[in-house]
Amino acid sequence: MSRPKAQNLINAAWGFIGSVRLTIALLVILAFVSVLGTLIPQQESSVEFSRKISPRLFYLLNSFDMFDLYHSLWFRIIIASLAVNLTVCSIIRFPGTWKLFKTIPRPDREKPFESLAPEQSFVVNKSLEDTTAETELFLKTRYKKINVKKADNKTFFYFEKGRYSGFGVYLVHLSVLIIIAGALVGSFFGFKAYVNIEEGESVDSVYLVKGKKRLMLGFEIRCDKFNIRFYENGTPKEYKSELTFLTDGEEIDKRQLLVNHPVHFRGITFYQASYGAASVRKILLKIKSHENEDEEKVIEAEQNFPLAMPDNKGHFAITEFKDNFMNMMGPAVQISIMPENGQEVVFWIFQHYDLIRERFPKLIESSPRLNPSSFKPYVFSFEGFDYNYYTGLQVNKDPGVPIVWTGFFLMICGFIVTFYSSHIRIWIRLSCTETGVEISAAGTSNKNPVGLKRKIESLADDLKEILT
Repeated sequence: MSRPKAQNLINAAWGFIGSVRLTIALLVILAFVSVLGTLIPQQESSVEFSRKISPRLFYLLNSFDMFDLYHSLWFRIIIASLAVNLTVCSIIRFPGTWKLFKTIPRPDREKPFESLAPEQSFVVNKSLEDTTAETELFLKTRYKKINVKKADNKTFFYFEKGRYSGFGVYLVHLSVLIIIAGALVGSFFGFKAYVNIEEGESVDSVYLVKGKKRLMLGFEIRCDKFNIRFYENGTPKEYKSELTFLTDGEEIDKRQLLVNHPVHFRGITFYQASYGAASVRKILLKIKSHENEDEEKVIEAEQNFPLAMPDNKGHFAITEFKDNFMNMMGPAVQISIMPENGQEVVFWIFQHYDLIRERFPKLIESSPRLNPSSFKPYVFSFEGFDYNYYTGLQVNKDPGVPIVWTGFFLMICGFIVTFYSSHIRIWIRLSCTETGVEISAAGTSNKNPVGLKRKIESLADDLKEILT
């Protein structure tokens, strides 16, 4: 292959990489992929979704990392391709912008005054010297730097505003690259994990959501206390954790963690995600008899610890405890009764039975396993409990967040420069005529020609008012 052909291929490839068409194509692909990431549940949220689809579809989606799309290799390739495209695009176009920025046109140019509108010129009956002096004095009150060029029977004034407006687009490009860099830093060096801590206990590691691997934190977290409040129907109203952070056994900081109020420590963010019963200490039960309603017995029981029935004809035990039955019915315990004669009877009793029966009457009436009087003639009621809670924490680290925020700030600055400023160049020409001195105003702008025309006409009107 000859050298010119090879050079042409390289130039063509370089031009394609830095083309606006490729930018648009990558943005469309990125938008489509982001929509997929919104429609398909990600990470831990995908467990329930995976049960509703066929095994083949699950295998296909999983093979393309669709359940962790934003950390997949091919998504990172799309982001990196966009970064390369913006970089090359800026490299190709920046020299032209820089040349335009550095170039200062001659003040005595005649071309801007071609095809001038009548509103942009007028004649005054004064000498050229007086008109030049008055015009220069007026312009210096408005503009910082004015170039003046005097020629035979003519004087030219040149000034400009917004020379830096051409760099606004590059500031936006830079901001996008910084945001992409922040996203990649967070993707490669950040993590998302979880941990459960029982009251009074401490941990020094968490478990990654992806891969369930253990990750050492480099410090300890202790749950000093867990508080929870319930509504009257038994659903949780508010729960919070009192945490202490320790290094080498020394307490460094104490924080209170609530839902939607995360805590930050050493670049790691902790969220109050869940809670549960770690170990039940005591459960308070009440047993009544239909045969003798005045007879009732209050019992302090422990899970899986058999107790005698009131008539001593068999025994019962609490075989299971749930702090929020079916995630909507509040605390409940499962009772297993083994009579002397007969089969085992198993049923659930709720702490807030009357409220639950009012909310779910059909469910309670149709299910014998939810009937507290399933073993005649006794009626069991769940009076209360005492146990240790565990707090469930979501643990996130994203070192790219400050970088992303920096990118957003630069992007706003870039948009302001790009959309709210323009590079305006204005020439004023004073030329001698038979009737006096003709003053003409002309200009160019890289955007907003209507605004430029109004600006020049306003400047011409002001000059006319000063000079006439």
